[in-house]
Amino acid sequence: MHNWLNDEINKLQQAGLYRSRRSVVPLPGGWCEVDGKCLLNFSANDYLGLSNAPRLLQAAKSALDKYGVGAGASALVSGRTPEHHQLEKRLATFEETEAALLFPTGYAANIGIITALVNDDSETVIFCDRLNHASLIDGCRLSKAKFKVYRHDDLSKLERALKKVPAKTKKLIVTDTIFSMDGDAPPLVELHNFASRYNATLLLDEAHATGLFGKQGRGMAELAGIESPHVIRIGTLSKAIGCMGGFVVGSQLLIDWLWNRSRSQIFSTALPPSICAAACSAIDMIEKEPSRRTNVLSLAKYLRAQLIDAKWQTIPSGIAPIIPIILDDPQRAINLSHQLQEEGFFIPAIRPPTVPQGTSRLRISLSAMHTKEDVTRLINVLQEIS
Repeated sequence: MHNWLNDEINKLQQAGLYRSRRSVVPLPGGWCEVDGKCLLNFSANDYLGLSNAPRLLQAAKSALDKYGVGAGASALVSGRTPEHHQLEKRLATFEETEAALLFPTGYAANIGIITALVNDDSETVIFCDRLNHASLIDGCRLSKAKFKVYRHDDLSKLERALKKVPAKTKKLIVTDTIFSMDGDAPPLVELHNFASRYNATLLLDEAHATGLFGKQGRGMAELAGIESPHVIRIGTLSKAIGCMGGFVVGSQLLIDWLWNRSRSQIFSTALPPSICAAACSAIDMIEKEPSRRTNVLSLAKYLRAQLIDAKWQTIPSGIAPIIPIILDDPQRAINLSHQLQEEGFFIPAIRPPTVPQGTSRLRISLSAMHTKEDVTRLINVLQEIS
């Protein structure tokens, strides 16, 4: 085994795909400390800057004093405290649905929900976007359903495939609402129309959209006007909400089924109560402080336009505070990341298998804690390097 491991690690190193572990100290105001050096943190998914918000810290501390550190058991056994109950109620109210269910992570949510919906029915057909997050792809594969891949920039193949599936066969169309490495969105209205036309269920992962898009901040489904009982919406507490964990919202019938059949929820220890308390405070702030999302989206639009003007390869159709600089070769991405770190910016290189071969990149992630001056300084340094 050790000889095999050594050979495989050598191959990763030679291909520029080996990953080393490092410690990063998060600091307030969109900064971090790496190897003893303070850097502007353009790598985190804390889009609204809530992970260090005093209200969240106080809520977490109060819950720690009351409930202790860990939940102590799965939610199904005894780990569902009043804080978990309150957060599920709060999420359902925020998302304007009948009910909500918590998961230990967004990854666990996607795997557990997809497999529970398929329920070992090998005749179910799942249609999955090729750029979906790994957790969605893994959920599709583990479900034992028939698995078909489509491209959101060309839905003709998807429609042809849907037409071939018998009307009574269970069908799922699965997609991220913001693609985590590109920052763009799929055509949700068209996907919703396909789901209605071909008797399919549309499953949306709003991980990078919750808190950022829509009038109330519920995400891309709200923005697109496709919130309905026939659309399953999954979200995360670990990005704009600034905490950790995953959730799903929908009808009481859906939540009852997942509570009874979703293995990644049933067999995992529940979230710490302090996290649930902090997440409730975060939702309050999202509702009461829309300027956080308007500010970060404005910064993203500014940076994206500047990169395009400077001839850096990026995703012009992006709308999220995720802005890639695509460099093709893994080593080029590593080199540019190191150069920027020397100049005071933390933007790690993203390489296969996280992104497709030939699309290694720097993934710039913005926060409401960043200023236009921070972004302008990054643009100026990139111009000097180029």
